[in-house]
This record gives sequence, structure tokens and C-alpha cells, in this order.
Amino acid sequence: MRDSPQSGTSGPVGKVVVASVIGAVIEWYDFFLYATMAALVFNREFFPTTNPLVGTMVAFGTFAAGFVTRPIGGLIFGHYGDRLGRKKMLVITMLIMGGATFAMGLLPTYAAIGVWAPVLLLILRMLQGIGLGGEWGGAAILTFEHAPRNARGWISSWPQTAVPIGLLLSTLAVGGASSFGPDALASWAWRLPFLFSIVLVGVGFFVRLRVSEPPAFEKIVETNSQERIPFIKVFQEFPKLTLLGMGTRFCESLTFNIYNAFILTYTTSVLDLSKDVALNGLMIAAVIGFVIIPFAGRLSDRVGRRPVLALGALISGISAFPVFAMIDTASTPLVWTGIIIGWALGACTMFGPEAAFFAELYPTRVRYSGMSIVYQIGVLPSGAIAPAVAIALVSASDGASWPVALYTMIGAAIALVALAFTPEMSRRGGGDQMSRRRGDDPADEVPARQPQPSTASPSWRQA
Repeated sequence: MRDSPQSGTSGPVGKVVVASVIGAVIEWYDFFLYATMAALVFNREFFPTTNPLVGTMVAFGTFAAGFVTRPIGGLIFGHYGDRLGRKKMLVITMLIMGGATFAMGLLPTYAAIGVWAPVLLLILRMLQGIGLGGEWGGAAILTFEHAPRNARGWISSWPQTAVPIGLLLSTLAVGGASSFGPDALASWAWRLPFLFSIVLVGVGFFVRLRVSEPPAFEKIVETNSQERIPFIKVFQEFPKLTLLGMGTRFCESLTFNIYNAFILTYTTSVLDLSKDVALNGLMIAAVIGFVIIPFAGRLSDRVGRRPVLALGALISGISAFPVFAMIDTASTPLVWTGIIIGWALGACTMFGPEAAFFAELYPTRVRYSGMSIVYQIGVLPSGAIAPAVAIALVSASDGASWPVALYTMIGAAIALVALAFTPEMSRRGGGDQMSRRRGDDPADEVPARQPQPSTASPSWRQA
């Protein structure tokens, strides 16, 4: 049964939102779990060196490898998502991501098999990246294309809430594993959160099989309007918008990974604080972010996507030096406050309208590919290398945090410049509206409501 585009967040559209969120939660749980363990366990168990900071930097190199393979996943699943359907790809990506994470929980360490341990970990991390590369665009599109036009920001923001939910779940899982003590965490307890992911995959698989394809994509199939190679069309027809979209992504990606991954290393290795300080701060930020993301998405339906994205970038840029000054006090309340400002207020404000903003850059026939390119390739010069760059900056400055704050400000400036040159597509009907002006006339994402027959007598009869 075809989902009604006018059903809001209840009924069929609500079911699509739930399916998208649950699947995305699994993906982000897996991804964040690796980032946390890279800072706490993998640096010693898989990459042992005499310098803990160097070991962590190497571990974050494999963290970056997951980002490198995300564009591969984006191109593969974007291609088939634009040709075969969004739903099928989302089921496959979830199985890849969940399977790789479960396998990590079974890996022997460096002490057991030597160099093969980090090699196998790297391979699984790359599979994680491929799965996530196809996941995000599909989940965002599934909600966007089912949503009524005046609620696209609100509806498509819900898969973004999977980011704080996944972070919260992974942080809780690490906290539970840590409760056995530091020796147990390093020897065996770290495996438990990875093995638990198979339960989440089973739930997500069941839920996602029960949703339908969006009406917009069904129309593309009915009219046989699929592009033969969608990602080539993206670069041929939308090169400027694609580059601007990547620039807009720069601040959110960099800020998010600085506060999510790097802060754990900085507070434990440089400030010599307990790992629980940063982990608890991230949990608090995740709860607040869960509220901020849909609020920012809804706000973007009223004032536009660009102003809300710009607000998040401004918060991230302006607060960078004050935030790190608070963290450097080593005071737990101030560390928490800094993480909340940078992560929840800065990054999560940008998360809210982001899915709709990127979706509206492209028409239905290339939307999955276009969004995946912007989101997954755009992350390479920003979030993928952010933790490793931040550690290198701190190491080069004898433990000082100001270079990382400056790095964060530069990311915000890049996003603001890109936004200044990007049109507000939500006021123009999105990518399909722009394509029709060029004569392509693809199917619109949400069919317009058909006028009802009038009960009045036709005017020619009255005449």
C-alpha cells in the first residue's frame, strides 16, 4: 500500500521514520563504538607502541580508514539505490555494518596473532565504512521522499537523531564493559559491546523489511526514468551545488569528530582525567542533541535550511576557544559544559536541516547518488582526519589545545562561505523543481494534492 504523503508523522510515514531511525541507530552505534574503543583499547591491544599518544594516533588512522571507504559505499549503494530502490539498499548496508562490527568482537589481538590483528581490524573497519557510506543517504531519502513538502526538514531530521542515540548507546555499552575494571576491559570485556550489535541488527532487519518505496521513486520506475550511471549525472549536471554541499558539510563533520573522538584521548592522555569524565559528558550531550536535532529540522521548514545551518556553524566557530578553555580547566562540570556546547549546540544544530538541505540539491533520479557523494566524499578532508590531525596538533604544541580550537574555527569558516554561495532550495521546490526548469520534468518527490471536484455548476452551464 502506497504511503500517503499527507499523513504527517503518523500512520505510514511514521512507520517509515521508525524504520529509518532504528536502522540508522545501529549504523551509528557501530561506528561510534569503534571510535571510543580506538581511544581506550585498540591503541594498546592492536597497535602497541612505547608512546600511548602515538599508539592512539595510529588507531585513529584505522578510524580514518572507515571514512575513506565511505565514499565507495556511497557510490555503490547510491548507484543501485537510484536504479533499484532505496529500501533494498538499506537492508544490505545494515547487514554489512552489523556483520563487520560483530566480527570485530571475535578478533584476536596483537599479542595472539601479531601483525594480522591490526590488518584484520583495518579490513573490518573498511567494511564498516562501506556500509555506513550507503546507509545515511538511503535513510535520509526514505523519510524525505515520504514527507509532505512543508514538513521535509522535520520528518527527515529524525534519522539524524540516530547520531545521538547511537552515541548514547555505544557510550552506555562502553561504560557497562568498563564496569568490570580496566584489566577486564582490556582483556575481554571490550568485546561485549561489539557482539551485542547482532541483536540490534536483527531488530532493524525485521523493521526495515516492512516499509515501502517512496512514491517519488515508484514514479521514476513507472516511467522508466532511471539514470544509467547516476553519479556521472551528478557531476555533469550539478558540479557547483555538489562542491558547495561538501563545503557546507565541512564544519559539522570536523566539529562532531573533534568532540566525539579526539576529546576522549585529550582528556585521558593529556589532562590525565578518568575516561568517565568525557564519556559522561558525551552522554549528556547526546540526550540534549536528541532534542535539538528535530527542533532545528522543524525550524528549517519555517525559516529555511541555510539560516539554521549557518547558526550551527557560528556556534561551533565562536565557541571553539572558550570551549577548549573550559575543558583545559579539568573541572568535570566545565568539561561537560564544553562538550555540550560544541557537540550538542554546534554539531547537532547542523544535523537537523542537513538531510533535507542535501536532498533538495538533487532531483529524485540522482538523489541517492548525489547525497552520498556530498556526505561521504565531503567527510574526507574534514571529519575523517580530524581526530588524527587534532592529536598531531596537540603533540606539536606540547599539549596545548589552542591549535585544535583554531582548526575548529577554520572548519566553521569554510562552511559559512559555502552556505553564502548556496541557494535556498527549500523555497524553490528542491532539485526536481530546478530540473523541470531545464526541461527534464522528472517526477516530483511528493505528488501534489489533486483538486477535488466542485459541487457547483460549471460556468459554461450558467452562461
